[in-house]
Amino acid sequence: MKLVRIGAFGEEKPAVLVDDVRYVDVSDVIDDFGEDFFASDGITRILPVVDERAAAGDVHALADQRLGAPIARPHQIICVGLNYADHAAESGQAVPAEPILFTKSPNTLIGPNDDVRIPRGATKTDWEVELGIVIGKRTSYLNTAEEARAAIAGFVLVNDVSERAFQMERSGQWLKGKSSETFNPAGPWLLTGDEIGDVTALDMWLDLNGIRRQTGSTATMIFDPYFIVQYISQFTVLEPGDLINTGTPPGVGMGHNPPIWLKPGDVMELGIDGLGSQRQRVIAPR
Repeated sequence: MKLVRIGAFGEEKPAVLVDDVRYVDVSDVIDDFGEDFFASDGITRILPVVDERAAAGDVHALADQRLGAPIARPHQIICVGLNYADHAAESGQAVPAEPILFTKSPNTLIGPNDDVRIPRGATKTDWEVELGIVIGKRTSYLNTAEEARAAIAGFVLVNDVSERAFQMERSGQWLKGKSSETFNPAGPWLLTGDEIGDVTALDMWLDLNGIRRQTGSTATMIFDPYFIVQYISQFTVLEPGDLINTGTPPGVGMGHNPPIWLKPGDVMELGIDGLGSQRQRVIAPR
């Protein structure tokens, strides 16, 4: 299934896409695609409702309605740094022996086509197309990749926007460069784990102002999504609805010579096979 949330920011209602232009409203069945939904096996619960309503023609046109992030604000956003060998090389850093983990403020989460705002004092704002993992149940100390697979609700396209000067030149604390408002566009949909196919062979791309800047594949990840979930579970309890950003392929702004930084008026477009595409306009600081 493709889970979406439709409506104005803060007023989104849960729905399920039946094709690219129509959806089934499930807001009378569940409150939202959040922690309670995933913890109570909500995906299984709503499946017959969606099938019944779709068969009866009880569907609605998506038209130009706003899509929010396909999950409600998560308990935590955990990110994996330098998870593509060629991105590590362009960053001038060694390939890590273990996943590099950092957190990102949950209130960075926005819809796939919402504006991305440059923060005050920023000089080196950057882009990162990434595969996101959404956790489906409370879990810790997973032993195998198969256990990790069973703990995943689905996958989502994300843009891990970063302010490199804050990240690298302000005491080297990545949280500073990752947690500004609007810095985590997600969506357009959450694709449930049963429909993803081979998550380790998904093409991904990002264009800036119509010029291709990132071209990659999850096949070149150093640590695959299932290992990542298993690994993170050794250090923290993962909650239903938590989001994990799994790293980016080469082509980010700081990897170019000279570097390319985002500025107001720029437009980012990005996508991953099976997970749809996004479009964000860059706007000035508040």
